[in-house]
Amino acid sequence: MAFIYYGQGVSSLYRDFVERLMSQLALRGTEITHQNIGDASSRMDVRHTGEEGSMEITVDRENVRVSYTVNRERKEVRKGIAGAITGAGIGGLLGGILRGDRDVGDVVGGAIGGAAAGGAYGAYDGYESSREDRTAFAEVLAEAVRDVEDELQSIIEGQEEAREALRERGRQKREEDLARTEELRELLEELYGDLLAVQEEVELAAVEGQDVKKPRTRTDRAEVLYGEAEAALEEGNHVVVKAKVKAARAMVEGAQELLASLGDD
Repeated sequence: MAFIYYGQGVSSLYRDFVERLMSQLALRGTEITHQNIGDASSRMDVRHTGEEGSMEITVDRENVRVSYTVNRERKEVRKGIAGAITGAGIGGLLGGILRGDRDVGDVVGGAIGGAAAGGAYGAYDGYESSREDRTAFAEVLAEAVRDVEDELQSIIEGQEEAREALRERGRQKREEDLARTEELRELLEELYGDLLAVQEEVELAAVEGQDVKKPRTRTDRAEVLYGEAEAALEEGNHVVVKAKVKAARAMVEGAQELLASLGDD
């Protein structure tokens, strides 16, 4: 008989699932042997309170599938079934059991047909106790799978919360960077307008025959700094943008002061 259980939504942590399930079963008194652990499929033999079987743990889409197949022990023969059943055909009955041709429960049920002596029901206890053992371990396995699933679901939820927190911080940073970029862009536009204005004044002064060499040197330098600030803004280097804008602003103001002094002369 096979028992199948699923760890829901935990296939992303498959290896962790396998390790935790083995630990949970070991803590519940299960002996685990012949482990063959893979990245998506694992097999092992288990023994629990006299019951033995094999277990396969595989990835099934987003889930982990645990399949346990019990190897039923032939307790019926050891409990002396021959002495418990009365009537003819005992030799053939035991032959069928020992050769494995037929299931012992089917053989016994068919042989006694409800007409055997009370001892026959005692012989059948071997099958029933084996079945009860299997049911008990199936419950143990179900509890272990559930506990591991709960543990991994908590881990997955924690990981998702951490990822969401990182995404939120990323969104906040992008918003802050965007706001800072817009602020610096406005500074550049303001600088460019002031630079054009002082350059026009320099050209007018030159037309009037004034010596504009010094103020023009400053406006030329301010124009270079403006271009460097604009390039830095495209690269997202806000510190450099701010420094270049400050230096260009100083050049523009210096040119304005020199032009004013020309007028005084």
